[in-house]
Formats: sequence, C-alpha cells, structure tokens
Amino acid sequence: MEIPWSAVEARDTGPVALVMASRFQLSNAWRSPVFLVHSLRLWRQARRSPGALGVSLRAEPLRGTFWTLSAWTDRKALYAYARTDPHGRIMKKIRPWTRDSAFRFWEMPVEDLPRRRDASALWDEAGERLARPEERA
Repeated sequence: MEIPWSAVEARDTGPVALVMASRFQLSNAWRSPVFLVHSLRLWRQARRSPGALGVSLRAEPLRGTFWTLSAWTDRKALYAYARTDPHGRIMKKIRPWTRDSAFRFWEMPVEDLPRRRDASALWDEAGERLARPEERA
C-alpha cells in the first residue's frame, strides 16, 4: 500500500531541500494494524508541520515493513517535527516493536522535488540509499 507523495507549499523555501527516507521492520507483523494507524497520524502531522515540503508513506503490513519519504526546508524543521507530539510520544511507544530501522538523509534542489503525486524516482533513490550500509559523514 502507498500514500502518494503529497507536496506541501512552504514559505521561505531555500534552494535546497533535506530529504529523509526511513524503513521500519517490526518484530511481529501482528502489530502492523496499530503501527499503520500511528503512521497515518504522523503522516498527517508531517504535512501540517512548518518546513515540510512533501511526504509519502509505503507499507507492507503482512511483512511488518513500513517506509517513509519526506522533504524539509532544513534539518531544524525535521527535528522540530520529530520532537513534537504526537510524533515524539508515538515513537517512544512503538520503538520496542521495531526489530530494525534505517534512516538516510540527503540534499537535493527544491525544484527537483516531485510536484505531483508520482514520486517514483525519489522512492527509487530512497530504496537504493536504504539498501546500502549507513553512510558516515
């Protein structure tokens, strides 16, 4: 299942966006329904958060695997979202359910972000980055 890319009109956008891709593998797929409900709440929160430029969600609930893809004006905006409830509260609750997780960050020109619902090229890049060992700066 996929919630397509939802572009958000942000003010004061610079020339570069911070893109974040994440993957969560649950310890038990039976937690997928509750994880999915929480994911939808956080997707809605992200769309409304200051500095958000776009967001999408993919899930394979029967496998217990979930992915997020989002773009932000900067790291400060992303971290503000991550600390704000319900995200902060929900992540503490679901962290014990997660067997494995991966996060990747990269920058790209704002003008290259998807403008429509089709973010397949950005998802392809996210998949490649998540499949590689974590990059160290």
